[in-house]
Amino acid sequence: MKSMLLAGAVAVVLAAPLADAQAKGCLKGAAVGAVGGHVAGHHAVLGAAAGCAVGHHLAKKKDAQRHAAANAPSAAPSTSPAPAQTPPATTPTR
Repeated sequence: MKSMLLAGAVAVVLAAPLADAQAKGCLKGAAVGAVGGHVAGHHAVLGAAAGCAVGHHLAKKKDAQRHAAANAPSAAPSTSPAPAQTPPATTPTR
């Protein structure tokens, strides 16, 4: 049992630098998914895998939105004054 745990720990340590580029959003999603999977019936590993996929997708989507907003042409500020507001019409009371 200890050798299997040690082999797993070594595999994680060796694979961690390789997964850094693709891990954006995965860690948060995996943590939330693991908790949700555990609560939903002791499926923490399945929840962590699904959470990682969803977290990565949402991070990629957020990056795309941020990139689109940064490259969008900004509207020039208007130099004309704001239109005057008229007071609401009142009805005479008796």
